[in-house]
Amino acid sequence: MSIVERKLEVPSCYIAGVFGQFDEHIILLEKELGVNFVVRDEKIKISGEGEKVKLAALIIKKLIGFAEKGESIDTQMVNYTMDKLKSRQEKELEDVNTNIVTLTYLGKPIKCKTIGQNEYIKNIKDNVVVFGVGPAGTGKTYLAMAMAVNAFRKNEVSKIILTRPAIEAGEKLGFLPGDLQSKVDPYLRPLYDALFEIMGAENFEKNMEKGLIEVAPLAYMRGRTLNNAFIVLDEAQNTTPQQMKMFLTRIGFNSKVVITGDLTQVDLPSEKCSGLKEALRVLKNVKGIGFSHMDRNDVVRHPLVQKIVDAYDIFENRKEK
Repeated sequence: MSIVERKLEVPSCYIAGVFGQFDEHIILLEKELGVNFVVRDEKIKISGEGEKVKLAALIIKKLIGFAEKGESIDTQMVNYTMDKLKSRQEKELEDVNTNIVTLTYLGKPIKCKTIGQNEYIKNIKDNVVVFGVGPAGTGKTYLAMAMAVNAFRKNEVSKIILTRPAIEAGEKLGFLPGDLQSKVDPYLRPLYDALFEIMGAENFEKNMEKGLIEVAPLAYMRGRTLNNAFIVLDEAQNTTPQQMKMFLTRIGFNSKVVITGDLTQVDLPSEKCSGLKEALRVLKNVKGIGFSHMDRNDVVRHPLVQKIVDAYDIFENRKEK
């Protein structure tokens, strides 16, 4: 195996973003690709096996391109760029981090960070009902709520409704102190947190008081017709078939519905079928309903989450055999 060298220059204004804190991006590429980087001021020398050096150089060039567009480069972006270039999907990277869903109350853009997320947002725009299915960390709920806030701000809907089934994951609600609302609030806390981040706590509270934003357990949806609303059903893998049918038949005029869930994290008793799993089969050919299936490549949390998802997939596949 012959060792080759390649030299690149990184403009000084982009060094911090491309190299990462304490050169963490360079260290990551060295570990994953088996190449060696020597950094001197604005110059990088890459040495190693020919194809790996070529790939490393291409990744650095792509990261410089992201930096030139003002993107914040993190390890997720480095890993995603590397995975796409390894599988010769360079063209797909052109759409990454270009689709702005909405802005937070501080003006920070919320963007799609993977191809799967881009397709998910397109599905939400094009359909009345969308199922977003995938592992933890793929942005299913957060992006759905960002789309809900965006529609609300544009007066496309008059209210936002966020709901989850209050399923006990190994603990008993009855032993928790307080009234019913106190007991179910912990299940809804992730939805509150996301809305605080996007809308700001003050704006969120003001719209809650006016009844324009509603965060409630799924059981509260029974008997209602939800018109002119953007509705997000989160953790839908924990609905029963009866609950899912009840929820879907609540949809009124000028409403948009996004249903999110992870079929690998069902907390229902083993004898009960997941309403999400059944709905994916029952509704697959219904016009106006979109389906987005994200996978480990769309995980945008800590890189370790991607490895955890992979490990559980391998474990589950072995059990089934």
